[in-house]
Formats: sequence, structure tokens, C-alpha cells
Amino acid sequence: MLRTVRAAVKRAPRRTTYSLSASFVTSSKRCAERTKRGEKQGEKPEETINFNDQYSFTDAPDPDHVKYKRVTANDLEHEREPPRRVKMLVRDFIEDSLYNPQYGYFSKQATIFTAVEPIDFSSVRNMAEFEREVAERYASYGVDGDGPGKQIWHTPTELLKPWYGRALARCLVSEYLLKFFPYEDFVIYEIGAGNGTLALDMLDYIREEYPDVYERTRYNIIEISENLASLQRQKLESAHPCVTVHNKSIFRWDVREPAPCYFVALEVVDNFAHDMIRYDLRTLEPYQGLVTVDAKGDFSTYYTKVTDPLISSFLGLRRYLNHPPPISRLLKLSSTFRTFYTNLPFAPNLSPPEFIPTRLLTLLRTLRRHFPRHRLLLSDFSSLPDTIPGINAPVVQTRYQNTTVPCTTLFVKQGYFDIFFPTDFEKLCDMYEHILEQPLPLADLERERPRLTPLSTTASPLAEGNSFFSSYHPKNRRTPVDGVPSSSGLPVGERKSAVYTHAEFMKTYADLGKTRLRSGENPLLDTYENVKFLF
Repeated sequence: MLRTVRAAVKRAPRRTTYSLSASFVTSSKRCAERTKRGEKQGEKPEETINFNDQYSFTDAPDPDHVKYKRVTANDLEHEREPPRRVKMLVRDFIEDSLYNPQYGYFSKQATIFTAVEPIDFSSVRNMAEFEREVAERYASYGVDGDGPGKQIWHTPTELLKPWYGRALARCLVSEYLLKFFPYEDFVIYEIGAGNGTLALDMLDYIREEYPDVYERTRYNIIEISENLASLQRQKLESAHPCVTVHNKSIFRWDVREPAPCYFVALEVVDNFAHDMIRYDLRTLEPYQGLVTVDAKGDFSTYYTKVTDPLISSFLGLRRYLNHPPPISRLLKLSSTFRTFYTNLPFAPNLSPPEFIPTRLLTLLRTLRRHFPRHRLLLSDFSSLPDTIPGINAPVVQTRYQNTTVPCTTLFVKQGYFDIFFPTDFEKLCDMYEHILEQPLPLADLERERPRLTPLSTTASPLAEGNSFFSSYHPKNRRTPVDGVPSSSGLPVGERKSAVYTHAEFMKTYADLGKTRLRSGENPLLDTYENVKFLF
């Protein structure tokens, strides 16, 4: 499985708490290990890496937290060390932990497992032997020393190269040939391209199998990591001059792509920052979670009424799409029952924490605004084992002495832990299609006017608008855009995205004979059962 979590060590006790205070504050005790060793006056305390502790109903919130400076992940980009005496939204804490250029996990710790030579699947006896082969390749990275080890993780692109990348290329080429060839260029954007293996395998396939399409291919990588962007340039730009690497965050993208294009995001959105919310069980009002970091680097969480525009927008969209909040039906229906429940001894006044994909919403809006004619191919985890407590909660893990160690709290030392979330693909599909239906701002609409192609320059009922033929509109089609015909020349609208399991997608587009083992088993189908595609 991708980033398999192995419970090989005894887990630390939980630290997350349910609050009973009127100010909705959850406070953390200092790490028990630090308490045991003591701190002599004037002595610099030993650095804490993990902050786990038992559930507690008696901790008092830090009275100084209201004085701390409110910061965002963007504010901390130029800091060389994790900040102290600050507070931030949970999504900013996650984003800073993973992507800070100085100490972030992906900037300094993560190493992508790279297969120098592809696995010869036809010579592998069965899945057990395949797993041993993978383990041996992992072992080639050497033994970890003291402290956090090499943060190695693999992707299906590397493990199943080149056949995984070729399957995705076949998917996109088939769509392009059907809709746009030869009138439009074949434009691809990829985010989270890692070490560039997927791009290399896709472009090699296109050049070998579809040379005419390759001549019209423009492959763009949007990469937040400077180190990975440099690696991608070295690997790709000489082999495939059609590649351009843009070293910037997709959330800061400001260039419009007017042409039809394909947007690829594989195992990327699982690392997108989420916000944490909890509901007041008396009023069902949502509260946003914030993290405070004190002078010693210890973490606390507290909750305030929702004021962040992105959180408000996500919750509003969820209500519009009839995606219910994760609250018991009885609590939602009866205020009397809520009063009775919250007055029980030791009853929490807040619901369990829920992690909402606010950064994913930002991505969808970016696609709508800057890539108005895109088609999205996205794949990631639909479920995960060993998550921390909470709704839609992440896995938080690191490697220590060649063993993957899962944690039971989100609040761990910034930069040393991978934090990744499952994705509810059905809800994502609803959100995505709804956002694509929204009108652009007037200034964007003026720039949005479609370019003329041979399909739209002839006399056609298109001039009468997209309702000329019939008022009927298929449910599996998007609303047609006036002046933008389909490959048939009719304004029928783009096919809506659909959700596929990993096996369903690969059965459609992969050459399964290339990855079949001697036993008849197939790693391309039999692994990654917790992964889905949106296309």
C-alpha cells in the first residue's frame, strides 16, 4: 500500500482533549518525558519531538495565548526555525510543517523511493516475492542512525514503472485524440511531480506510440519544492524539450491557460492542509481550531467562532450540496436532547474534531479561474489505516531506525513528520462539478472568450446559443458553453467527472499483461485498494 503504516512500536498515549471550559479551549500538558527529567533553572530544555499525552479534563488553558501574534504559513516562509509564542489556524500549522522552505518535511526530510531499474514482473513468482523485492530495494537506502531516519516513501509511479505512467498517458491521449486533435495542442499540467518519473514515462510513451501527438505536446510541471524542481529539470528538459518546470506553489499561480488542457494531480491532495473544526453540542454552531506554540515549543489548541473566510466558504458549500456535518441525528433533531446530553457529568461541550479540506477547495477554485478549459485527472487515498482521532483525520507518521512509526496526535515537531489525509471522492466530485458551474468574474469572462477553431467557424446553430436543439440536458454532462462545440460540432457540454477505483481505472487503460506475475496475480490491480481516481 502507499505509505503503509506499520504499527511496529508501542504507540504513545493520546494528547487530544475534549474541552469543558466556556472559552472552548483545549490545552496540552507538557510532554511527560520532559516532566520526569525536570528542568534545572537556567538549563536549556531538551528538544521535544513528539507531544502525546492522555485525555484530560482538568488542564487550564495558557492565559498568554491571547497575546500571541497570529501568523500564517506564508508569514513563516523565511523563518529558519519553527516559531515560538505564535498562534495560527490548523491548516497553517500543517502547511508550515510540511512545506516551509527552511525546515518543512518535504523541503528537508522526505525522500522519494526511486527504482533505478524497473521490476521484471514476468520473472516474479507471486505477490509475496514481489513484496520481498520491494523490501530489498528499500533496504538499499541503508540503516538509519540515531534520531528520525530517512523519510522514504514510494508511489505507484515508481513501483510500477513504466506501466503505471503509460496507463495514464493512454487515458489522456485517448481523450485528446477524440476531442481536440489536430486543432489544438496537447497541453498537460502536473502538480506534485516528485522526481519527474511520471512525466518521463508518459512522454516516452507518447513519443513512441503517437509521434504526431508528441509534436504538439506541452508538458508543464508546477512544483513548490526548489530541490525537486531542480531534479525535474535535470531529468526531463534534455530528454523532452517540451517540458517546462515552474518552481512555485499552485496556490500562487496567476497565469491563465486559455487552451484546452489536462491537469494531473497524483498523490498530492492527501498532503494538502486541512482546517480543524468542532461543533458546540448545545447550539450546533461550528468553531474553528487554532494552534498556539508557547515559548518552550509546546502546543495547545483552542476554538473560536468561525471567522476565517475559507472555512466559512467551505461550510457554506457543504450546506448547499447537502453534505451533512458529522453530528448524531438525534443531536441535530432535538434541542431538548442536546441540553440533556451536554448536562451529563463529564460530557464534552464540543463534537470530536473534524478535518475539512479547505486547501483542496482553494485548488478547485484555482482550476476554475486559471484553467477554465481543463480536464482533471486526480488520484489519491480514499481511506487510511492508523489515523489520529477525529473525523476525516490524517495519518501522522515518521521513520525511526528503519521503522515507520505512527503517531496519535497532529501536534508534533514541525518538519519531522508526514501528515496526510484520506479524500472522500464522492463529495470531492460534487464540489468540483459545482465550482465548475459557477460564473467567472466579469473581467475574467471577457478574457474567457473561446478561440475560433475549424469546428466553430462554419455556419452553425451554435450562434443561437446552447439551447437551440433542445431544452433537455443529460445529467452526466456539464452545461455547454456557448461557442465551444464538442468533437461532433454540437454544443452538448463536457462529460462530467466520475469516480473510479484504482482497479477499474487500470483495467480500462493499462496493459495488464506487462505487470502480471507468474502466479497470475497482478500488482497493478491487487495493490492500492485504498486509492481512487477522479476523471
